[in-house]
Formats: sequence, structure tokens, C-alpha cells
Amino acid sequence: MIASQLKSVTDRPWLDPQSSPQIVIEGVSKSFGGFAAVDNVNLKIYKGEMFALVGASGCGKTTLLRMLAGFTRPSAGRIFIDGVDMTDVPPHERPVNMMFQSYALFPHMSVEQNVGYGLRRLPLPKQTKLAQIREALDMVQLSALGARKPHQLSGGQRQRVALARALIRRPKVLLLDEPLSALDKKLREQTQFELMNIQYKVGITFVFVTHDQDEAMALSTRIAVMDRGQTVQVDTPARIYEFPQSRFVADFIGTANLFEGQISACEPGLITVRCAETGGDLFVDDQGRFSVAQRVWVALRPEKIRLSKLPPEDPRINRLKGVVWELGYLGNRSTYRIKTESGKLVTVFAQNERRESELQIDWSDEVYLSWHANGAVLLQS
Repeated sequence: MIASQLKSVTDRPWLDPQSSPQIVIEGVSKSFGGFAAVDNVNLKIYKGEMFALVGASGCGKTTLLRMLAGFTRPSAGRIFIDGVDMTDVPPHERPVNMMFQSYALFPHMSVEQNVGYGLRRLPLPKQTKLAQIREALDMVQLSALGARKPHQLSGGQRQRVALARALIRRPKVLLLDEPLSALDKKLREQTQFELMNIQYKVGITFVFVTHDQDEAMALSTRIAVMDRGQTVQVDTPARIYEFPQSRFVADFIGTANLFEGQISACEPGLITVRCAETGGDLFVDDQGRFSVAQRVWVALRPEKIRLSKLPPEDPRINRLKGVVWELGYLGNRSTYRIKTESGKLVTVFAQNERRESELQIDWSDEVYLSWHANGAVLLQS
């Protein structure tokens, strides 16, 4: 095996069949009355991962997190941590800790007292406890604020206090419920990197729930996308984004243009899809999984599309003609909604590479959309 492959397996233990997962979720379900909040979920999470659970509201991600914590008991299935069955183990006896969405800090306690709360019943000398508290505050860069009360801190600082309190006893697994949701956009982006650095330093497995797709993509080693109580795809952020396995995943993670059609030709490495929505054929670089006359969907990310006022010169690439129907200027990029000749609305992201006060392509302009065959992916469902 070459060095790059060795590094890939070492950094990604889920690729190594010899690696043992730290957390095994085996056929876990949870029903409330006749409603299945979690339905036969199977997951393997490896030591040191930053693992994200994402999905729409009510998909079961928080219920699954609470079952990992021990706050909710599964209706069926088992949960193992380091080979030990945790299914019937109460929360306080599990090697896990949980950081809640609200942070749940005690308002009458100082930062030091909040961080050291988990040590209060441990038979440790006072100086040892103080040393551990100082170490935890150093880790989250709050050493100078130990005497303050929570109301005297910013949102980002309160988040770090909650994180230090959750980590002070060094659990094997830290569970985080929407860890950055209370922060504003700019602070959330800054805190993402701080959270990754802390997780890397302590080497503890983080499992977190979020509804923010960008947050999941930026933070996680792998993502489990959930829908109606089930995991529909588990993979790295890049593979989930570039190679979704269903229309739901393609549409839920990021933005995707979906074209329904029927395969009209299968050549080695190139599939032709007859698409009524575009009034012609679309070409996709794919092979092996499809056959002529099969119904499929072409998923195309907006940034894969090139927008121009002139028709593309290369006859081998996909092309559509349309009119700028909607336009949003976002500073670093512009979002276009193009109404094609067939009436289909296609979303296009165009990077604003040059400083210009006026956009080169504006409202009501007639434009051409083009993309290469390897820019889209074929989906069966």
C-alpha cells in the first residue's frame, strides 16, 4: 500500500476493516406511543471523531443523542461504548458528558465554580481540583475570567464555559446539542475553529446534533443524515456533498438543481439522460449502475454551472439557454435563478472574483448555462 493510502486509512479508521469503533449503535429504535422517533439505526463511531447528526426538525437526531447520554431508553436495540453495553446504564454511570443547547450555566456561580461543578463529589484534594479547573479554563482561553458570573460574559464565552465544564472530567465521549446555535453568524464561524482545536487537543470523541448544514460540513469528520427516524447516508462531508445517494440528501445538504429524466444511452463513462424539463439530453459522467430506459434524477450543484452571455464553444458539454429571473448579490458571490426556455428554474452560484460596482450579468439578461459531464451526479431515488 502506498504512503498516501496508509495515511488515508490511519486518519479515517472507518476505512480500515481492522479498526474497532468506540461507539456502536446496534438496531436502536425509540417509539413514543405509535410514533417511531428513531427507527432501527445502526452506526459505528470511532475514537477521536467529530461526528455530526443532521436532519430536519423531528427526524430523530436529538432523541438518538439523548439515548447515547442515557436520558432516554431505547425501545429496541443496544448501545456500546468501548465494547461495554450501555443500554441500561444510567446517565451518571456512563463515560459520557453532555453539553446542552442552552449551556445550563448556574447564574449564581462564578465561571470557576461552574467549570468545577462536576468535581464537587470526587474525593480529590482541594488543590488538585483547583489545578484541574485552571487547566480547563486555560484550554478554553478563559483563565482571566474565572471570577465573573455568566451574565457578565458574551455568548461565545458562555459557550466555552459550558464546554470546559463538560470536559473537566475527561469523558470518553462528549455529546453536544446544537453547540453553536446561540451565537451570531460571525462568532459561530470563529468558534467552529476553536471547537475543532479543543477537540484535537483533548482527543475525545465528539458527537453533536445540528440543523446547520454549514456547521456540520465545517466541523465533522463524518455526517449521518437522518430522515424520519432513519439514517439515509453516513459519510464524510465531501462525499455527502459531492456524491449524495438520494434526492433527499442532495436537496437537504447544500443546494441542488434536480432534473428528472430517463436514460437513453449508456456508453463507457458517459450516460445520456433524456430530460423533458430541459427539452433535450443531459450528459453525466457515470457508469455501471444504470441501464437504458431507467428513470433517474440528475443532481447538479449551483457552483458547477458556468454562466455567460455567449454560447459555449465546446459541443460536448451540457448547455441550456435562459433569462435571469431572480438575482441576489451576496458580496463574495451572486445567486442567480435562471428561467430556461422550457420554464425550468435553475439556481446558479457565481463567484464575484473582481471588484466591480456593476454585475456583468444582470436582471432579464439572456444567458447560457453550461457544465461538464462530471459536474453532476445521477440518482435513482
